[in-house]
Amino acid sequence: MGYEWGMRTVVERERKFECPADFQVPDLLGDGIAALGDPVVIKLDATYYDTPRLRLTRGALALRRRTGGADQGWHLKVGAAGGARTEHQRALTRGRQPPADLMRLVRGASRGEPVEPVARVETRRREWQLRDADGVVLASLADDAVVGHDLVDGGRTAWHEIEVELVDGDEEVLDEVERRLRAAGAVPGSPAKIRRVLDDRLRDLTAIDAGAATPVFAYAAATRDSLVAHEPAARAGDVDGVHDMRVAVRRLRSTFRSFRALWDQDRIEGVRAELKWLGEQLGGVRDAQVMGPRLARAVRLEPDDLVLGPVAADLAEHFAADESAALTRLRRALSSPRYVELLSTLDDVVEAPPATEVGPRWVNKRIHRAVRRADGLLDTALERQSDGGVGDDDPALHEARKAYKRGRYAVEVRQRSGDKGAKRLVRGLKGLQDLLGDHQDSVITRQVLRDLGERAYARRANAFTYGVLYAEQAAHGRSLVAKLPAAQAKARRRKSRRWLR
Repeated sequence: MGYEWGMRTVVERERKFECPADFQVPDLLGDGIAALGDPVVIKLDATYYDTPRLRLTRGALALRRRTGGADQGWHLKVGAAGGARTEHQRALTRGRQPPADLMRLVRGASRGEPVEPVARVETRRREWQLRDADGVVLASLADDAVVGHDLVDGGRTAWHEIEVELVDGDEEVLDEVERRLRAAGAVPGSPAKIRRVLDDRLRDLTAIDAGAATPVFAYAAATRDSLVAHEPAARAGDVDGVHDMRVAVRRLRSTFRSFRALWDQDRIEGVRAELKWLGEQLGGVRDAQVMGPRLARAVRLEPDDLVLGPVAADLAEHFAADESAALTRLRRALSSPRYVELLSTLDDVVEAPPATEVGPRWVNKRIHRAVRRADGLLDTALERQSDGGVGDDDPALHEARKAYKRGRYAVEVRQRSGDKGAKRLVRGLKGLQDLLGDHQDSVITRQVLRDLGERAYARRANAFTYGVLYAEQAAHGRSLVAKLPAAQAKARRRKSRRWLR
């Protein structure tokens, strides 16, 4: 066996299916699939590593050492099974301890604790390559007979599943294969193998009993796990990863504010302050990732005679430098003891009993209060607009936007519990929040354009195009304000639940 050094990262696009033990793979030829070839039988043997409290698995991370197959080695899978997942791969090592570079990627998720073998998964795989008429491999289909062993409590489970992973095909290939598999009796969706093996222990570890406050604590715990799950992608600078991790931070800060009486006040304010610090590190990267493409597109849409000088190149250089510097700061933060300590503290506050015992109506009242406060702030902001004397960049609109985010996140506590009325209300609040968010983006864009224009003028470059873009953003901001009353009325029509009256 050879040993290579270095890590590579791939993105898996796959779909998984549940199927009975006697399931037969149907005929998949046609609609672009010209050949399957003979199946290759592979035996895979994987040992999964985690902390005693299964922190990696709970954060949608799977760290394993696997033998067998073309990609045998150490793997770190990031993300939920059945969709696009990132996999960091490392060649097999002689030792049984995970490589240091993979451990660095899970340092936060593990809270700095050592990992140990928690499960073994043995798979007998029959694998086909789905090819087109030119011999190009569109996808691979794996028919897996799986046996899983919990290495801690000795449990054993066996099942049968199908995985279809894209190679050089597109989503239409997956759609067609899924259609035929479902017609043959396969059911879409199957949890990650490690989650299936450890299902009983995971249920015990994640069970929350906080009385009437249980929905709040469950929401906070799920959001904490989401934050951890998106960390590797955010660390890599992935646009969606940075955004999703930042949203998780905002949800936690908002939850700890809207329902703050459930925790010790001094401690929860300290946690909110640390979350604000983390959000600022993520925000620097996110702002550059959003603003750069936004302004690049605006320049492309301008007539040539209104673009004077190398504006597009200057913008690209400016935001690339901003993103690079911000990403360096973010990586430093995510590798710091401060971040690990924050996650450990989050564990304590979301998994401990509430500081105050509350009644059944207490949670609903706090949700009502959060939404009502947002409505009041927007009413005030719109009154200021109608009275005149303030511009469309009035900070009161930004305060209303932040309040609607808090209101939406509070309602999500009920949505997660399966309340259909809450789901409808979240959609309405999100529409209003997005409109206010677009408006705030126009305000920030104007500030950036003004700054860039002043810099261009200071170096005696032509600042005309920055002024044109500024004027267009100002007009866009005014048009968004004009749409707010109708959006507010639409959101209010969705407030049909008794707990919001």
